[in-house]
Amino acid sequence: MKNLTILFISLFFVNLIFAQERVLKIVNQVSKKEIIIKENKRIRIKTIDGQKISGRFKIIGKETIFIKKKKIELADIEKIKRNPLLVSIVTNGLFIYVGASIVIIGVAVGGITSQPSLLLLTIPGAGMIYTGIKSPNLLKGHKKDSNWKYELTTTFE
Repeated sequence: MKNLTILFISLFFVNLIFAQERVLKIVNQVSKKEIIIKENKRIRIKTIDGQKISGRFKIIGKETIFIKKKKIELADIEKIKRNPLLVSIVTNGLFIYVGASIVIIGVAVGGITSQPSLLLLTIPGAGMIYTGIKSPNLLKGHKKDSNWKYELTTTFE
């Protein structure tokens, strides 16, 4: 019975040690609000030199993350946004679908009625298709200039 108790306690501590998960913690220094993004989640970042990179991130050091075969220091990041795959698919698909529908309706109705002014509907339709291709991210970003601080840490699941 004593050995069984020791076995359960040691298994509990081993599980506790390996259950730690590495996360990117974003903290607002004024309001003390914390946002935690787990490793391997999709994010979109903008670096100080103007590069925009999006994808799943890995933590490879105390101050370094890895996105799309690029090592990025936390000090080089100007802005971080979450970039969930489902939201990207829905917004892109919606903009492209609605834009294509507007273009098709504008061309069809303009051709049938012989009114060239209805062909102007293709302009907003083309704009919506372009917006869908450019992949808009409507989620809030966290800029370093707005008192947000980025740090890498571990947390329990």
